[in-house]
Amino acid sequence: MDYHKNQILTVTIDDIGTNGEGIGRFEGYTLFVKDAVPGDIAEARITKVKKNYAYARCERIITPSARRTEPFCEEYRRCGGCQIQALSYEEQLKFKENKVRNDLARIGGIPAEVINGVFEPIIGMDEPKRYRNKSQYPVGEDSNGNPVAGFYAGRTHSIIPCTDCGLAPEENSTILKIILDHMRTYKIPAYDESNGSGIIRHVMIRKGFTTGEIMVCLVIRNTKRDVLISGQTELIEKLCSVRGMTSVCVSINNENTNVIMGNEIHTLFGSDKINDVLLGKEFEISPLSFYQVNPVQVEKLYGTAIEYANLSGGEEVWDVCCGIGTISLCMSDKAKYVHGLEIVPEAIEDAKKNATLNGINNADYICAAAEDYLPAHKDEITADVIVLDPPRKGMDETALRAIADVAPDRIVYVSCDSATLARDIKYLTGRGYEVKRVRCADMFPQTVHVETVCPNFLRQSITSRLRWIWMSWI
Repeated sequence: MDYHKNQILTVTIDDIGTNGEGIGRFEGYTLFVKDAVPGDIAEARITKVKKNYAYARCERIITPSARRTEPFCEEYRRCGGCQIQALSYEEQLKFKENKVRNDLARIGGIPAEVINGVFEPIIGMDEPKRYRNKSQYPVGEDSNGNPVAGFYAGRTHSIIPCTDCGLAPEENSTILKIILDHMRTYKIPAYDESNGSGIIRHVMIRKGFTTGEIMVCLVIRNTKRDVLISGQTELIEKLCSVRGMTSVCVSINNENTNVIMGNEIHTLFGSDKINDVLLGKEFEISPLSFYQVNPVQVEKLYGTAIEYANLSGGEEVWDVCCGIGTISLCMSDKAKYVHGLEIVPEAIEDAKKNATLNGINNADYICAAAEDYLPAHKDEITADVIVLDPPRKGMDETALRAIADVAPDRIVYVSCDSATLARDIKYLTGRGYEVKRVRCADMFPQTVHVETVCPNFLRQSITSRLRWIWMSWI
């Protein structure tokens, strides 16, 4: 049978893909169906045809799955940010565990019986909504020229108006409405990326969940150095009516780029940072700081990493890809000394300030790329524990090789992408390490993303030790 775009087929969804799409088959032909969940019987409209499979979107649910739940957001299908919001939360957690298990087996080459022996239950949320402490909203105009803010539709730069995302704090809706009303009153145009005109590009909102402090940062294209925002005083007064408002700033971004924030920051009101508390430590968060977006779950995630590090008080700890020092500073009480390594200069400065803020004297921070610094200094590094918390792309192999050459007793890997985690664990396994425990933490409910903590212990047999020593020479 020939298949074509816009053809509608009735399929039973019997599986789920890594991106959250339902998987069904029609006369042996596989369909990846957006917004369908396992157990659904659905009408699916084909959007792209391949030789042995097709992509489709769910047009109508004929018989809903028992695993399906009513989405809490009207825009979830158009937005695409919450890929699995229609799946019950219990099933979301099962999906994420299976995703990590499959990657460890398929990519990492870890036998199923080993995975079953080390895998621990996923850490879910009691209330998997309103958990994001940072949100970034693109600003544009509708067909009538009115300013709108929301989110990009999947794989596009078309803005879906949405001022009340169910993953963000309720204050965000009030803040966005104040800004959009101000733009209308003062006729401030939204940025138009097609021709580079307009002023306001994005609104970033951050909240310290423990302190209640709020930061609003307007990302703007600025052409007048003496005036950043028309009616600026009035806008600040209105924003300050929001409880917890601590900082209002602008980020200048005149570049034709997809990068949201510019490097030039001007504080219009209050402090140039907000504060939050994590595992008893206070952290300063600036507009450009990296800080985990789910403060409820990050305490559980980092608590698990600290547990897995098995610190007794005498260890030297290296925190690679340390960001603003959150993990290493939280480990400092239980370690002899902690070192942080990070490529972003602003993050390193924040880490140093956070150490001072908390009166921590057994920590230092180095601004360098792991793949450059570690090979050049591997003979000087003394490490009992190395913590890895890389971005989604995982660790550079050059850095991994240097870490294996340093040969710490324990490597605690914190990962936001189980595929690159599995790839890197496979390398470490070949250098004499073995996986002792694996645990997922659901940092991003309603989405397909999941964090995983995995400690790797160096095998102590003579054969293994000789093997990695030999490999370090070749």
